[in-house]
Amino acid sequence: MDRRRFIRIAGGGVILAAAAGTAGCTATMPPEAVAPWQGPGSEPDLRRWILSYAILAPHSHNLQSWVVDLGVPGQILLRCDLQRLLPETDPYSRQIMMSHGTFIELLDMAARERGQRAEITLFPEGAFAPDRLDQRPVALIRLVPDAGVVKDPLFAQILERHTNRAAYDPARPVGADAWAAMADAAKPYPLRFGFTDADQPELLAQHRAVAAEAWRIEMVTPRTILESYKVLRVGSKEVAQHRDGLTLLDPTVVWMARLGLFDRSQAPGPDDYATTSQIKDFSEKLATTPGFLWMVTDDNDRITQVNAGRAFVRVQLAATAKGVVMQPLQQALQEYPEQAVPHGEIRRLLGADAPGQTVQMWARVGHAPPAPPAPRRGIDAHIVRT
Repeated sequence: MDRRRFIRIAGGGVILAAAAGTAGCTATMPPEAVAPWQGPGSEPDLRRWILSYAILAPHSHNLQSWVVDLGVPGQILLRCDLQRLLPETDPYSRQIMMSHGTFIELLDMAARERGQRAEITLFPEGAFAPDRLDQRPVALIRLVPDAGVVKDPLFAQILERHTNRAAYDPARPVGADAWAAMADAAKPYPLRFGFTDADQPELLAQHRAVAAEAWRIEMVTPRTILESYKVLRVGSKEVAQHRDGLTLLDPTVVWMARLGLFDRSQAPGPDDYATTSQIKDFSEKLATTPGFLWMVTDDNDRITQVNAGRAFVRVQLAATAKGVVMQPLQQALQEYPEQAVPHGEIRRLLGADAPGQTVQMWARVGHAPPAPPAPRRGIDAHIVRT
């Protein structure tokens, strides 16, 4: 093995040293994995048409933990798939609840597009405990025809919205009109939206430093890296099989996996070049980032978490409409012991250190070439038969 490469897993994890020699390995996204991004077409069933947009919502680690029951006509009962959680990095499932909020918001937009009023009742059988989820529904949605319903202009951006983890163009600041559009998009929900950019270089540097340290911690903590490994899909065959999780199509890693050389049961050491090179790589991306945004709430109950997710996807859609991209930075917001210092630092930096206040979202923002869509499991994978 003369030539060695180091491959980054997009989303936060790991990495291996690998030999070259990838003849015959595919590095293309299987079309069936991204087919849902083409939209529902002439889907005749109203609820399935609406859900075809909801399942394009952003979700932590692309787990897509949404389960819907369509047993009652005109109604959608949303539950959480308890097998699709992140117990190591999201021990209280705050991010999972936000991801259900993104689903609900896109569902609401799609319903409006079809002249339907979505009457949404969150936690109709009671909210989850602060430290765990259960089988009770997250939301009950009743669809009611309403000629007076107002369509949401952000709906047009749903098929175009993609998380972008690339380096950003440091010479292109985010315009004031884009920041204003993002702030306006969050207004329907009770939270504080804020941002910083090149006009505040010292604050921008502080954001970059906290993000870099939080990323480093996640990468050198074996159990958090292995949580990413569990949902890592290597090569077109695995992507097509699962259509979720973190996607890695690099031919080198595909080749290694075929030969049994990619051991996803082991985390690389903190001093391995495979780890240190990725810490460096992400720091370089942070250095290109011209802005950061955040959303802070005064409390952190389950309804607040869902509504924060609804606000976030609206912000991302508004950014998409302005040609702006973003990448959520959840590492410093996560509540596991190793992240305690960055977690405290970001709260203080954003003025969110009063009791109950919670930083629900923090993201890097800028301009970059378009990112490809993430795999989606398709509507049928989310429907429970009753």
